[in-house]
Amino acid sequence: MRSDLARIVGEQYVLRDAAAEWTQDASIAMGLRGHADAVVLPGDAQEVAAVVAWCYQRGVAIVPRGGGTGYSGGAVPAPVPAMAGPEGTVVVALDRLDRIRSFDPGLWRMEVEAGVTTQTVARRARENGLLFPVDPGAAEQSQIGGNIATNAGGPHCFKYGVTRAWVTGVEAVLAPGELVRVGGPTRKDVAGYDLVGLLCGSEGTLGIVTSAWLRLIPAPPAAPVPVVAAYPTVDAGCAAIEAVLACGVIPATIEYLDAGALAAAGPAFPGGLPAGAQFLVICEADGGAEEVKELIEAMGLDARAHEPRELWRWRDGVGIAVAAAQGGKLSEDIGVPLDRLAEGIVGTVEIGLRHGLDACSWGHAGDGNLHSTFLLTPGDHAQLARAEAATEELFDLAVSLGGTISGEHGLGWLKRGQLAKQWAPGALAAHRAIKGALDPAGLFNPGKKAP
Repeated sequence: MRSDLARIVGEQYVLRDAAAEWTQDASIAMGLRGHADAVVLPGDAQEVAAVVAWCYQRGVAIVPRGGGTGYSGGAVPAPVPAMAGPEGTVVVALDRLDRIRSFDPGLWRMEVEAGVTTQTVARRARENGLLFPVDPGAAEQSQIGGNIATNAGGPHCFKYGVTRAWVTGVEAVLAPGELVRVGGPTRKDVAGYDLVGLLCGSEGTLGIVTSAWLRLIPAPPAAPVPVVAAYPTVDAGCAAIEAVLACGVIPATIEYLDAGALAAAGPAFPGGLPAGAQFLVICEADGGAEEVKELIEAMGLDARAHEPRELWRWRDGVGIAVAAAQGGKLSEDIGVPLDRLAEGIVGTVEIGLRHGLDACSWGHAGDGNLHSTFLLTPGDHAQLARAEAATEELFDLAVSLGGTISGEHGLGWLKRGQLAKQWAPGALAAHRAIKGALDPAGLFNPGKKAP
């Protein structure tokens, strides 16, 4: 295997030791590890196509890999042996596809290869007075190919949309190793089925995106300003969120933290929290002083503006602070309609109580996207089993509220089979039919995104 692959990508780019960094992603926090027979790092799209063709001819499973920041195990190769291809598994890491192929600031567009990091795209856009608003976590590590594979979002997708909204075309390798381009610099294209949309969010199960055309917009004229307010109850906080939506301003973000999350992260809040704070709402205005004023009026109580860098550094550390409370956590990313947000927040805590677990949530309130979390003591296997049972109940709650089992992290490996809770049999059959049509041998990231 290695000698054949070395003839395609060069011997130094076939790793003899599939080290841990290539066989796990951020789901390692759940103990998920995989196995690969080889890791290859192609240097361009043609080499990716040649590797896929070689694998497809021989029944070798193909696991695309970006920055490894995903939480659902989507980049973990063969978590169980049955998920390997008949002849093994190859990880196709896209780190070397790191070129910006073209950048036209005056036309608000950029074509980048899959291994370019989110931070690089955002920085190049910003340096030219433009904005690429997709902001998933770990922007310095996450790659554009991975963002497309997972249809990544982030706090600012409330106003600006998830990754798909910013992709006008892709170059991709499809089975059995064919390099194709769909879309491109054209801003509108309705000539065929939305294959770009199909690949965006497919988690590497339908093909490998090797480059993408990205749409940019002029950066907001004013520096973003976060506005923060604390509330005594969940209901009061959710009512304030609805008041923000009714005020006419479109905030760039609407975030929340419940009482449990505040108990863990609140002591480090910049400037301190007011006494009695049980629910925190963070909005960000990026349209100037008038927007800031209107948000403060809509949020009421002690709403006030904050210094952005300090505030968002604190917000980025909330997950770490929550995990530190007992040493570990199990977090999920359910989504519910905004008018059911309070029920999702309260329901998370109630589910935890039923399973003997401390629970809390925080997340992207404007999108109804909860990071529902059960706190764990490392090494307590009985507690982990209760938490896994609690997540099953959590998924049921989300669906019962008209929501989704995954607002932003995808199905990957950890949520395989769960889509049946949410979709009717006919929709599941369509899901399987698409997979069968584009990957008839089932070699692209087997076991992931499974309905």
